[in-house]
Amino acid sequence: MTMRHRLRPAILRGVLGPLAAMALAGAATAQSQVQLPPPGPDPDAVILEELVVVARDKGPAWWSVSDGDTTVYVLGVPSIAPKHMQWDRTAFARRLAGASAVILPFQDVRVRFSSSLGAAWNYMRLRSATPFEETLDPEARARFADARARLGQPAKRYATKNALAAGLLLLTDYRDRSGLTNTDPIKLIKGLSKEAHVPIWQKSYDIAPQLGAILKTSPAAGRACLDEVIAQVRAGPGGTLAATRAWAEGDVPAALENERTYERCIALVPGAAAFDARVKSDQVAEIEQALKTPGHAIAVVQLRPLLAQGGVLDRLRSAGLTVKTPGEE
Repeated sequence: MTMRHRLRPAILRGVLGPLAAMALAGAATAQSQVQLPPPGPDPDAVILEELVVVARDKGPAWWSVSDGDTTVYVLGVPSIAPKHMQWDRTAFARRLAGASAVILPFQDVRVRFSSSLGAAWNYMRLRSATPFEETLDPEARARFADARARLGQPAKRYATKNALAAGLLLLTDYRDRSGLTNTDPIKLIKGLSKEAHVPIWQKSYDIAPQLGAILKTSPAAGRACLDEVIAQVRAGPGGTLAATRAWAEGDVPAALENERTYERCIALVPGAAAFDARVKSDQVAEIEQALKTPGHAIAVVQLRPLLAQGGVLDRLRSAGLTVKTPGEE
């Protein structure tokens, strides 16, 4: 059995899974009243309102970036959505035909062999011989126990010493139980692109160092995240379902009301802001690279990093490229 296959227990999956979405920022949450104490400014806190419009065409909203002889059509997608959700693919099929490439956000967790021993060591440091809830005061223990019971999970599943790790695992279980995923609609888009024999560009990153970063997150920040997750479990998926329905109809303002618990917790991890900046820079570079081939290409970027001040479209516009909104398409 390889090291990569040994690194698959529940806590590792629940922690590495959320870390894989560090650069896939979601949308603002209106469901939780818990104030998280982020270590720095939220890179996607400010949305550029001039880029937020309702699409004219049927289906999800598209933006475009052009340099004269080439256009990259950019599909903004939700950070979390129901598994196998339905949406009108007419515009996507039209743009996929003849596309030189389809650029996707990174999706897969990669733990390089050179860092796998470090990942295993950090995992062991996160583990505990007793359930996490036994470390909590009676009131917090009751709320945590209620949340995991709603998800049908036993106390022993959350055998960790770290509040942030417990919160991320609980959040992963909530999303699994609610039928929510951060892989759709990107998974479908990737499959359709393969069927059409269009080249796919999708980067991978070694995120094993971030497992160690969780250990450096302050206990207060970890508890704040845990409270946020418990509030989300109690609220349920209604906000996400409404936001993704709006996304499918091209209603960008309403789509941005998607819950963002996952991203708010990840923002607490030391190094998250630098990782976010790196991924955005890579996304911009790939779109600029696609513009070097005459014709057109497709890029898929999650809504908030796409539309934020300092986000992907803002950077491309600052580089002198022409950016058009769905209302101008």
